[in-house]
Amino acid sequence: MTDVRHATSGDVAAVAEMAGQLAQSFPFSRTRFDASCAALLDSDAACLLLAVDGDAALGYLLGVDHLTFYANGPVAVVEEILVRPEVRGRGIGRALMAAFERWAVSRNCGLVTLATRRAAPFYAALGYEESAVHLRKVLREPAAP
Repeated sequence: MTDVRHATSGDVAAVAEMAGQLAQSFPFSRTRFDASCAALLDSDAACLLLAVDGDAALGYLLGVDHLTFYANGPVAVVEEILVRPEVRGRGIGRALMAAFERWAVSRNCGLVTLATRRAAPFYAALGYEESAVHLRKVLREPAAP
């Protein structure tokens, strides 16, 4: 049975292990992760969700909300989502997204956005539609905390 809940400081090690699997653009740094995770857990604008089965962490989602002009108010952005490969296809990603959407509604967000390279069919099945091309420019390696 999978439950989705807000992560706590006691979940940092489990989230770090999964986040290390996701890191592709920059080398994973546990020191930087710990500093960022602590700040995110303290931030009212961040949502860190954890999918669990008992004590086993199965996946996580990190999202934020912020104000915009184009949407006439707040929007929610899925920054990261990862489900452990061995449990994919069991509805865990769907459950994480549904929980994030509920959080976004509770924050009065007008929409949820995300960027994906490989999972567009998954998000389309959840009702998401392609809206724009996501571009990026790496300015520099993030500063050490």
